[in-house]
Amino acid sequence: MRFTVAIDGPAAAGKGTIARAVAAEFGLAHLDTGLLYRAVGAKGGDPVQAAKELTAADLERPGLRSLEAGQAASKVAVIPEVRAALAAFQRRFARQPGGAVLDGRDIGTVICPEAEVKLYVTASPEMRAHRRWLEVGGDKARVLAEVRERDARDSGRADSPLKAAADALVLDTSEMSIADAVAAAIAAVRARRQGLTTLA
Repeated sequence: MRFTVAIDGPAAAGKGTIARAVAAEFGLAHLDTGLLYRAVGAKGGDPVQAAKELTAADLERPGLRSLEAGQAASKVAVIPEVRAALAAFQRRFARQPGGAVLDGRDIGTVICPEAEVKLYVTASPEMRAHRRWLEVGGDKARVLAEVRERDARDSGRADSPLKAAADALVLDTSEMSIADAVAAAIAAVRARRQGLTTLA
């Protein structure tokens, strides 16, 4: 059974944590698509060539979770040729037998608009900056400024801007615990799977 869960949202909203939990709960493969762009940015050189030659081993590169790698990812993600080079890989992963969970910025809108479940995980910029600061440290004001800068870049780009799919369930995690956010996402996925099973 092909069953794709598309989880989108801005940086540090909790979508990665939710995606991993959903994948584990239902035994689905998981792909953090942001790592693809982080890996391309980290490789340096010509980003289009780097995207075309990206391998699974590149996703294991140390430092891909750093603030610097995130900024580099956001910059290469605005290049249409980079997005095109990585899109086919993501689509193949998404529709593999047994199902998959993908989290990123445009999974439900561009990569997998046919996904059986679409979630858009968000939170206030201040809360996301606080979470990122707890993760990477540094100057709080700088982290908040970079979160807002990245939001503007991701939402304002011409190609595949960050936005919720029209049929996505929006989860605002600003005031939610991790456990509550994960529980809400799992409940939504379970309801959809049960509905599909009933229809079948």
